[in-house]
Amino acid sequence: MKKLMTAIMACGIFFPVIAEENDYRLVWSDEFDVDGAPASHWNYEKGFVRNHEDQWYQPENAEVKDGCLVITARLEDRPNPMYRQDSRDWRRQRERIKYTSSCLTTSDSFSYRYGRLEVRARIPVTGGAWPAIWTLGNRFGWPANGELDLMEFYRTKEGEPIILANACWLGDNNRDAWDSVRIPFSRFLEKDPMWASKFHVWTMDWDPEMIRMYLDGELLNEIPLNQTVHGGGESHDINPFSNNLAGFGDYILLNLALGGDNGGPIDDSQFPLRYEIDYVRVYQK
Repeated sequence: MKKLMTAIMACGIFFPVIAEENDYRLVWSDEFDVDGAPASHWNYEKGFVRNHEDQWYQPENAEVKDGCLVITARLEDRPNPMYRQDSRDWRRQRERIKYTSSCLTTSDSFSYRYGRLEVRARIPVTGGAWPAIWTLGNRFGWPANGELDLMEFYRTKEGEPIILANACWLGDNNRDAWDSVRIPFSRFLEKDPMWASKFHVWTMDWDPEMIRMYLDGELLNEIPLNQTVHGGGESHDINPFSNNLAGFGDYILLNLALGGDNGGPIDDSQFPLRYEIDYVRVYQK
């Protein structure tokens, strides 16, 4: 594969970029080079959404500044407009909004099947932070649509910070099945004590047989797609990551969650939290 080395400015820093030729071509990207609101191809999740997370999602917490998309998590204290005292829905049971953040997606504008997804980002690693780079299938409900988590960071129930690379699909007995790798964050700090202050590159290579997820060129997870066939329901025997269904693809999500089922106790003393994304690029052969 021929590689052309160039240099561009991102977040105030010049760094080399590899432009792929021959084997791969760039088919979609956002370089976040125009300050202000994110481009119109991003749409937003709103309110309390999933996993009993503590943040209220809203567009106002996302902006493009100095060559990066910045998702900011903030402390808040305001009424929950969805609150219902007698509701059994956890989204409506909360009387107050204590935190806000953003989740941006390409669900209305872009999805793809096979190729290379590359994201350069700097993530917050304080208590309660749950940043992610992931994709969801654009057909069926979860988990039949398939979920690919190129990056998640959070703390285990024992308080140990970890970085994850996962795939999820509908398995046997109509239950979610997972192929998940959980790497202690201490492993990265041992290599570089300043790891958290720097930008890093997450890459996912996806073809009809395999999905491979990398962090700074290190292979984290390798998922054979012959194991991800659905076990039942309307999508019986359909593989969300390898099929011939017209229009079936994955869209991209970037979000900073807080607390909830996996984020752990939130350290209010560290707010506001910043999750900075330098670029998002999709290549295909």
